[in-house]
Amino acid sequence: MKRRNETQISQFLLLGLSEEPELQPFLFGLFLSMYLVTVLGNLLIILATISDSHLHTPMYFFLSNLSFADICFVSTTVPKMLVNIQTQSRVISYAGCITQMCFFLFFAGLDIFMLTVMAYDRFVAICHPLHYTVTMNPRLCALLVLASWIMGALNSSFQSLIVLQLSFCADLEIPHFFCELNQVIHLACSDTFLNDIVMYFSVALLGGGPLAGILYSYSKIVSSIRTISSAQGKYKAFSTCASHLSVVSLFYGTSLGVYLSSSATHNSHSSAAASVMYTVVTPMLNPFIYSLRNKDIKGALTQFFRGKQ
Repeated sequence: MKRRNETQISQFLLLGLSEEPELQPFLFGLFLSMYLVTVLGNLLIILATISDSHLHTPMYFFLSNLSFADICFVSTTVPKMLVNIQTQSRVISYAGCITQMCFFLFFAGLDIFMLTVMAYDRFVAICHPLHYTVTMNPRLCALLVLASWIMGALNSSFQSLIVLQLSFCADLEIPHFFCELNQVIHLACSDTFLNDIVMYFSVALLGGGPLAGILYSYSKIVSSIRTISSAQGKYKAFSTCASHLSVVSLFYGTSLGVYLSSSATHNSHSSAAASVMYTVVTPMLNPFIYSLRNKDIKGALTQFFRGKQ
């Protein structure tokens, strides 16, 4: 019996965001700038949390893991896009496409799980402050991060493996700037029923489940903040959640907006352009959101650069 992943193809074509030649230099400069800002900004967050002993807390431990996930997340798509623009080629190999899709799913899942873990950390800090140091001990923090990595890896590996069972015959143009799972599945000429079921189940479970957990955590946080008598106490409690809540809203708002709009319009190029918001813009903005209003991060970065002089 022949394996179904012995496909007749060796490559896909990534159509990118635009096929207009005059727009390619602009797109190259724009995405190169965004990529460099993303990598540099998130690296600074990681350096700040490592270098300053005052930031060796669960909140900043999770934040440094989120920053690492964001660097890897954007690195799965943008560098290949930049190479294709520079070489004026749209080609991505079959193996390269599957690999890119696998790592994209992995780091997207890791992003989601880390945001959920950070919501739980804020829930314990505000709703059970007296038990915070006992509950959020180093062992539990490490286990939560490890569990996030394992669940992200299991999801991406399983979805990639069942894509390998598909056969691709013709029409191998992907109207996107990376190998997005849904786009790849719909290019197959074999039955994709199992892939569709797994994909939608994964979105519901790994997208809806963490979101429900985040919303539950913040409903409890809001209830706890309302019981605080002083206005200063309320502000201090809310300020510790504001950055995380902003990142969660940005990530889920843009990603849900992309998929809802794409299902409504069925315009692949519009969907690809909208996907830039959660695949590139959100990871780029995260360091700014966490650092601009965070005195601890700004202080750690100032001390770090002064020490280098």
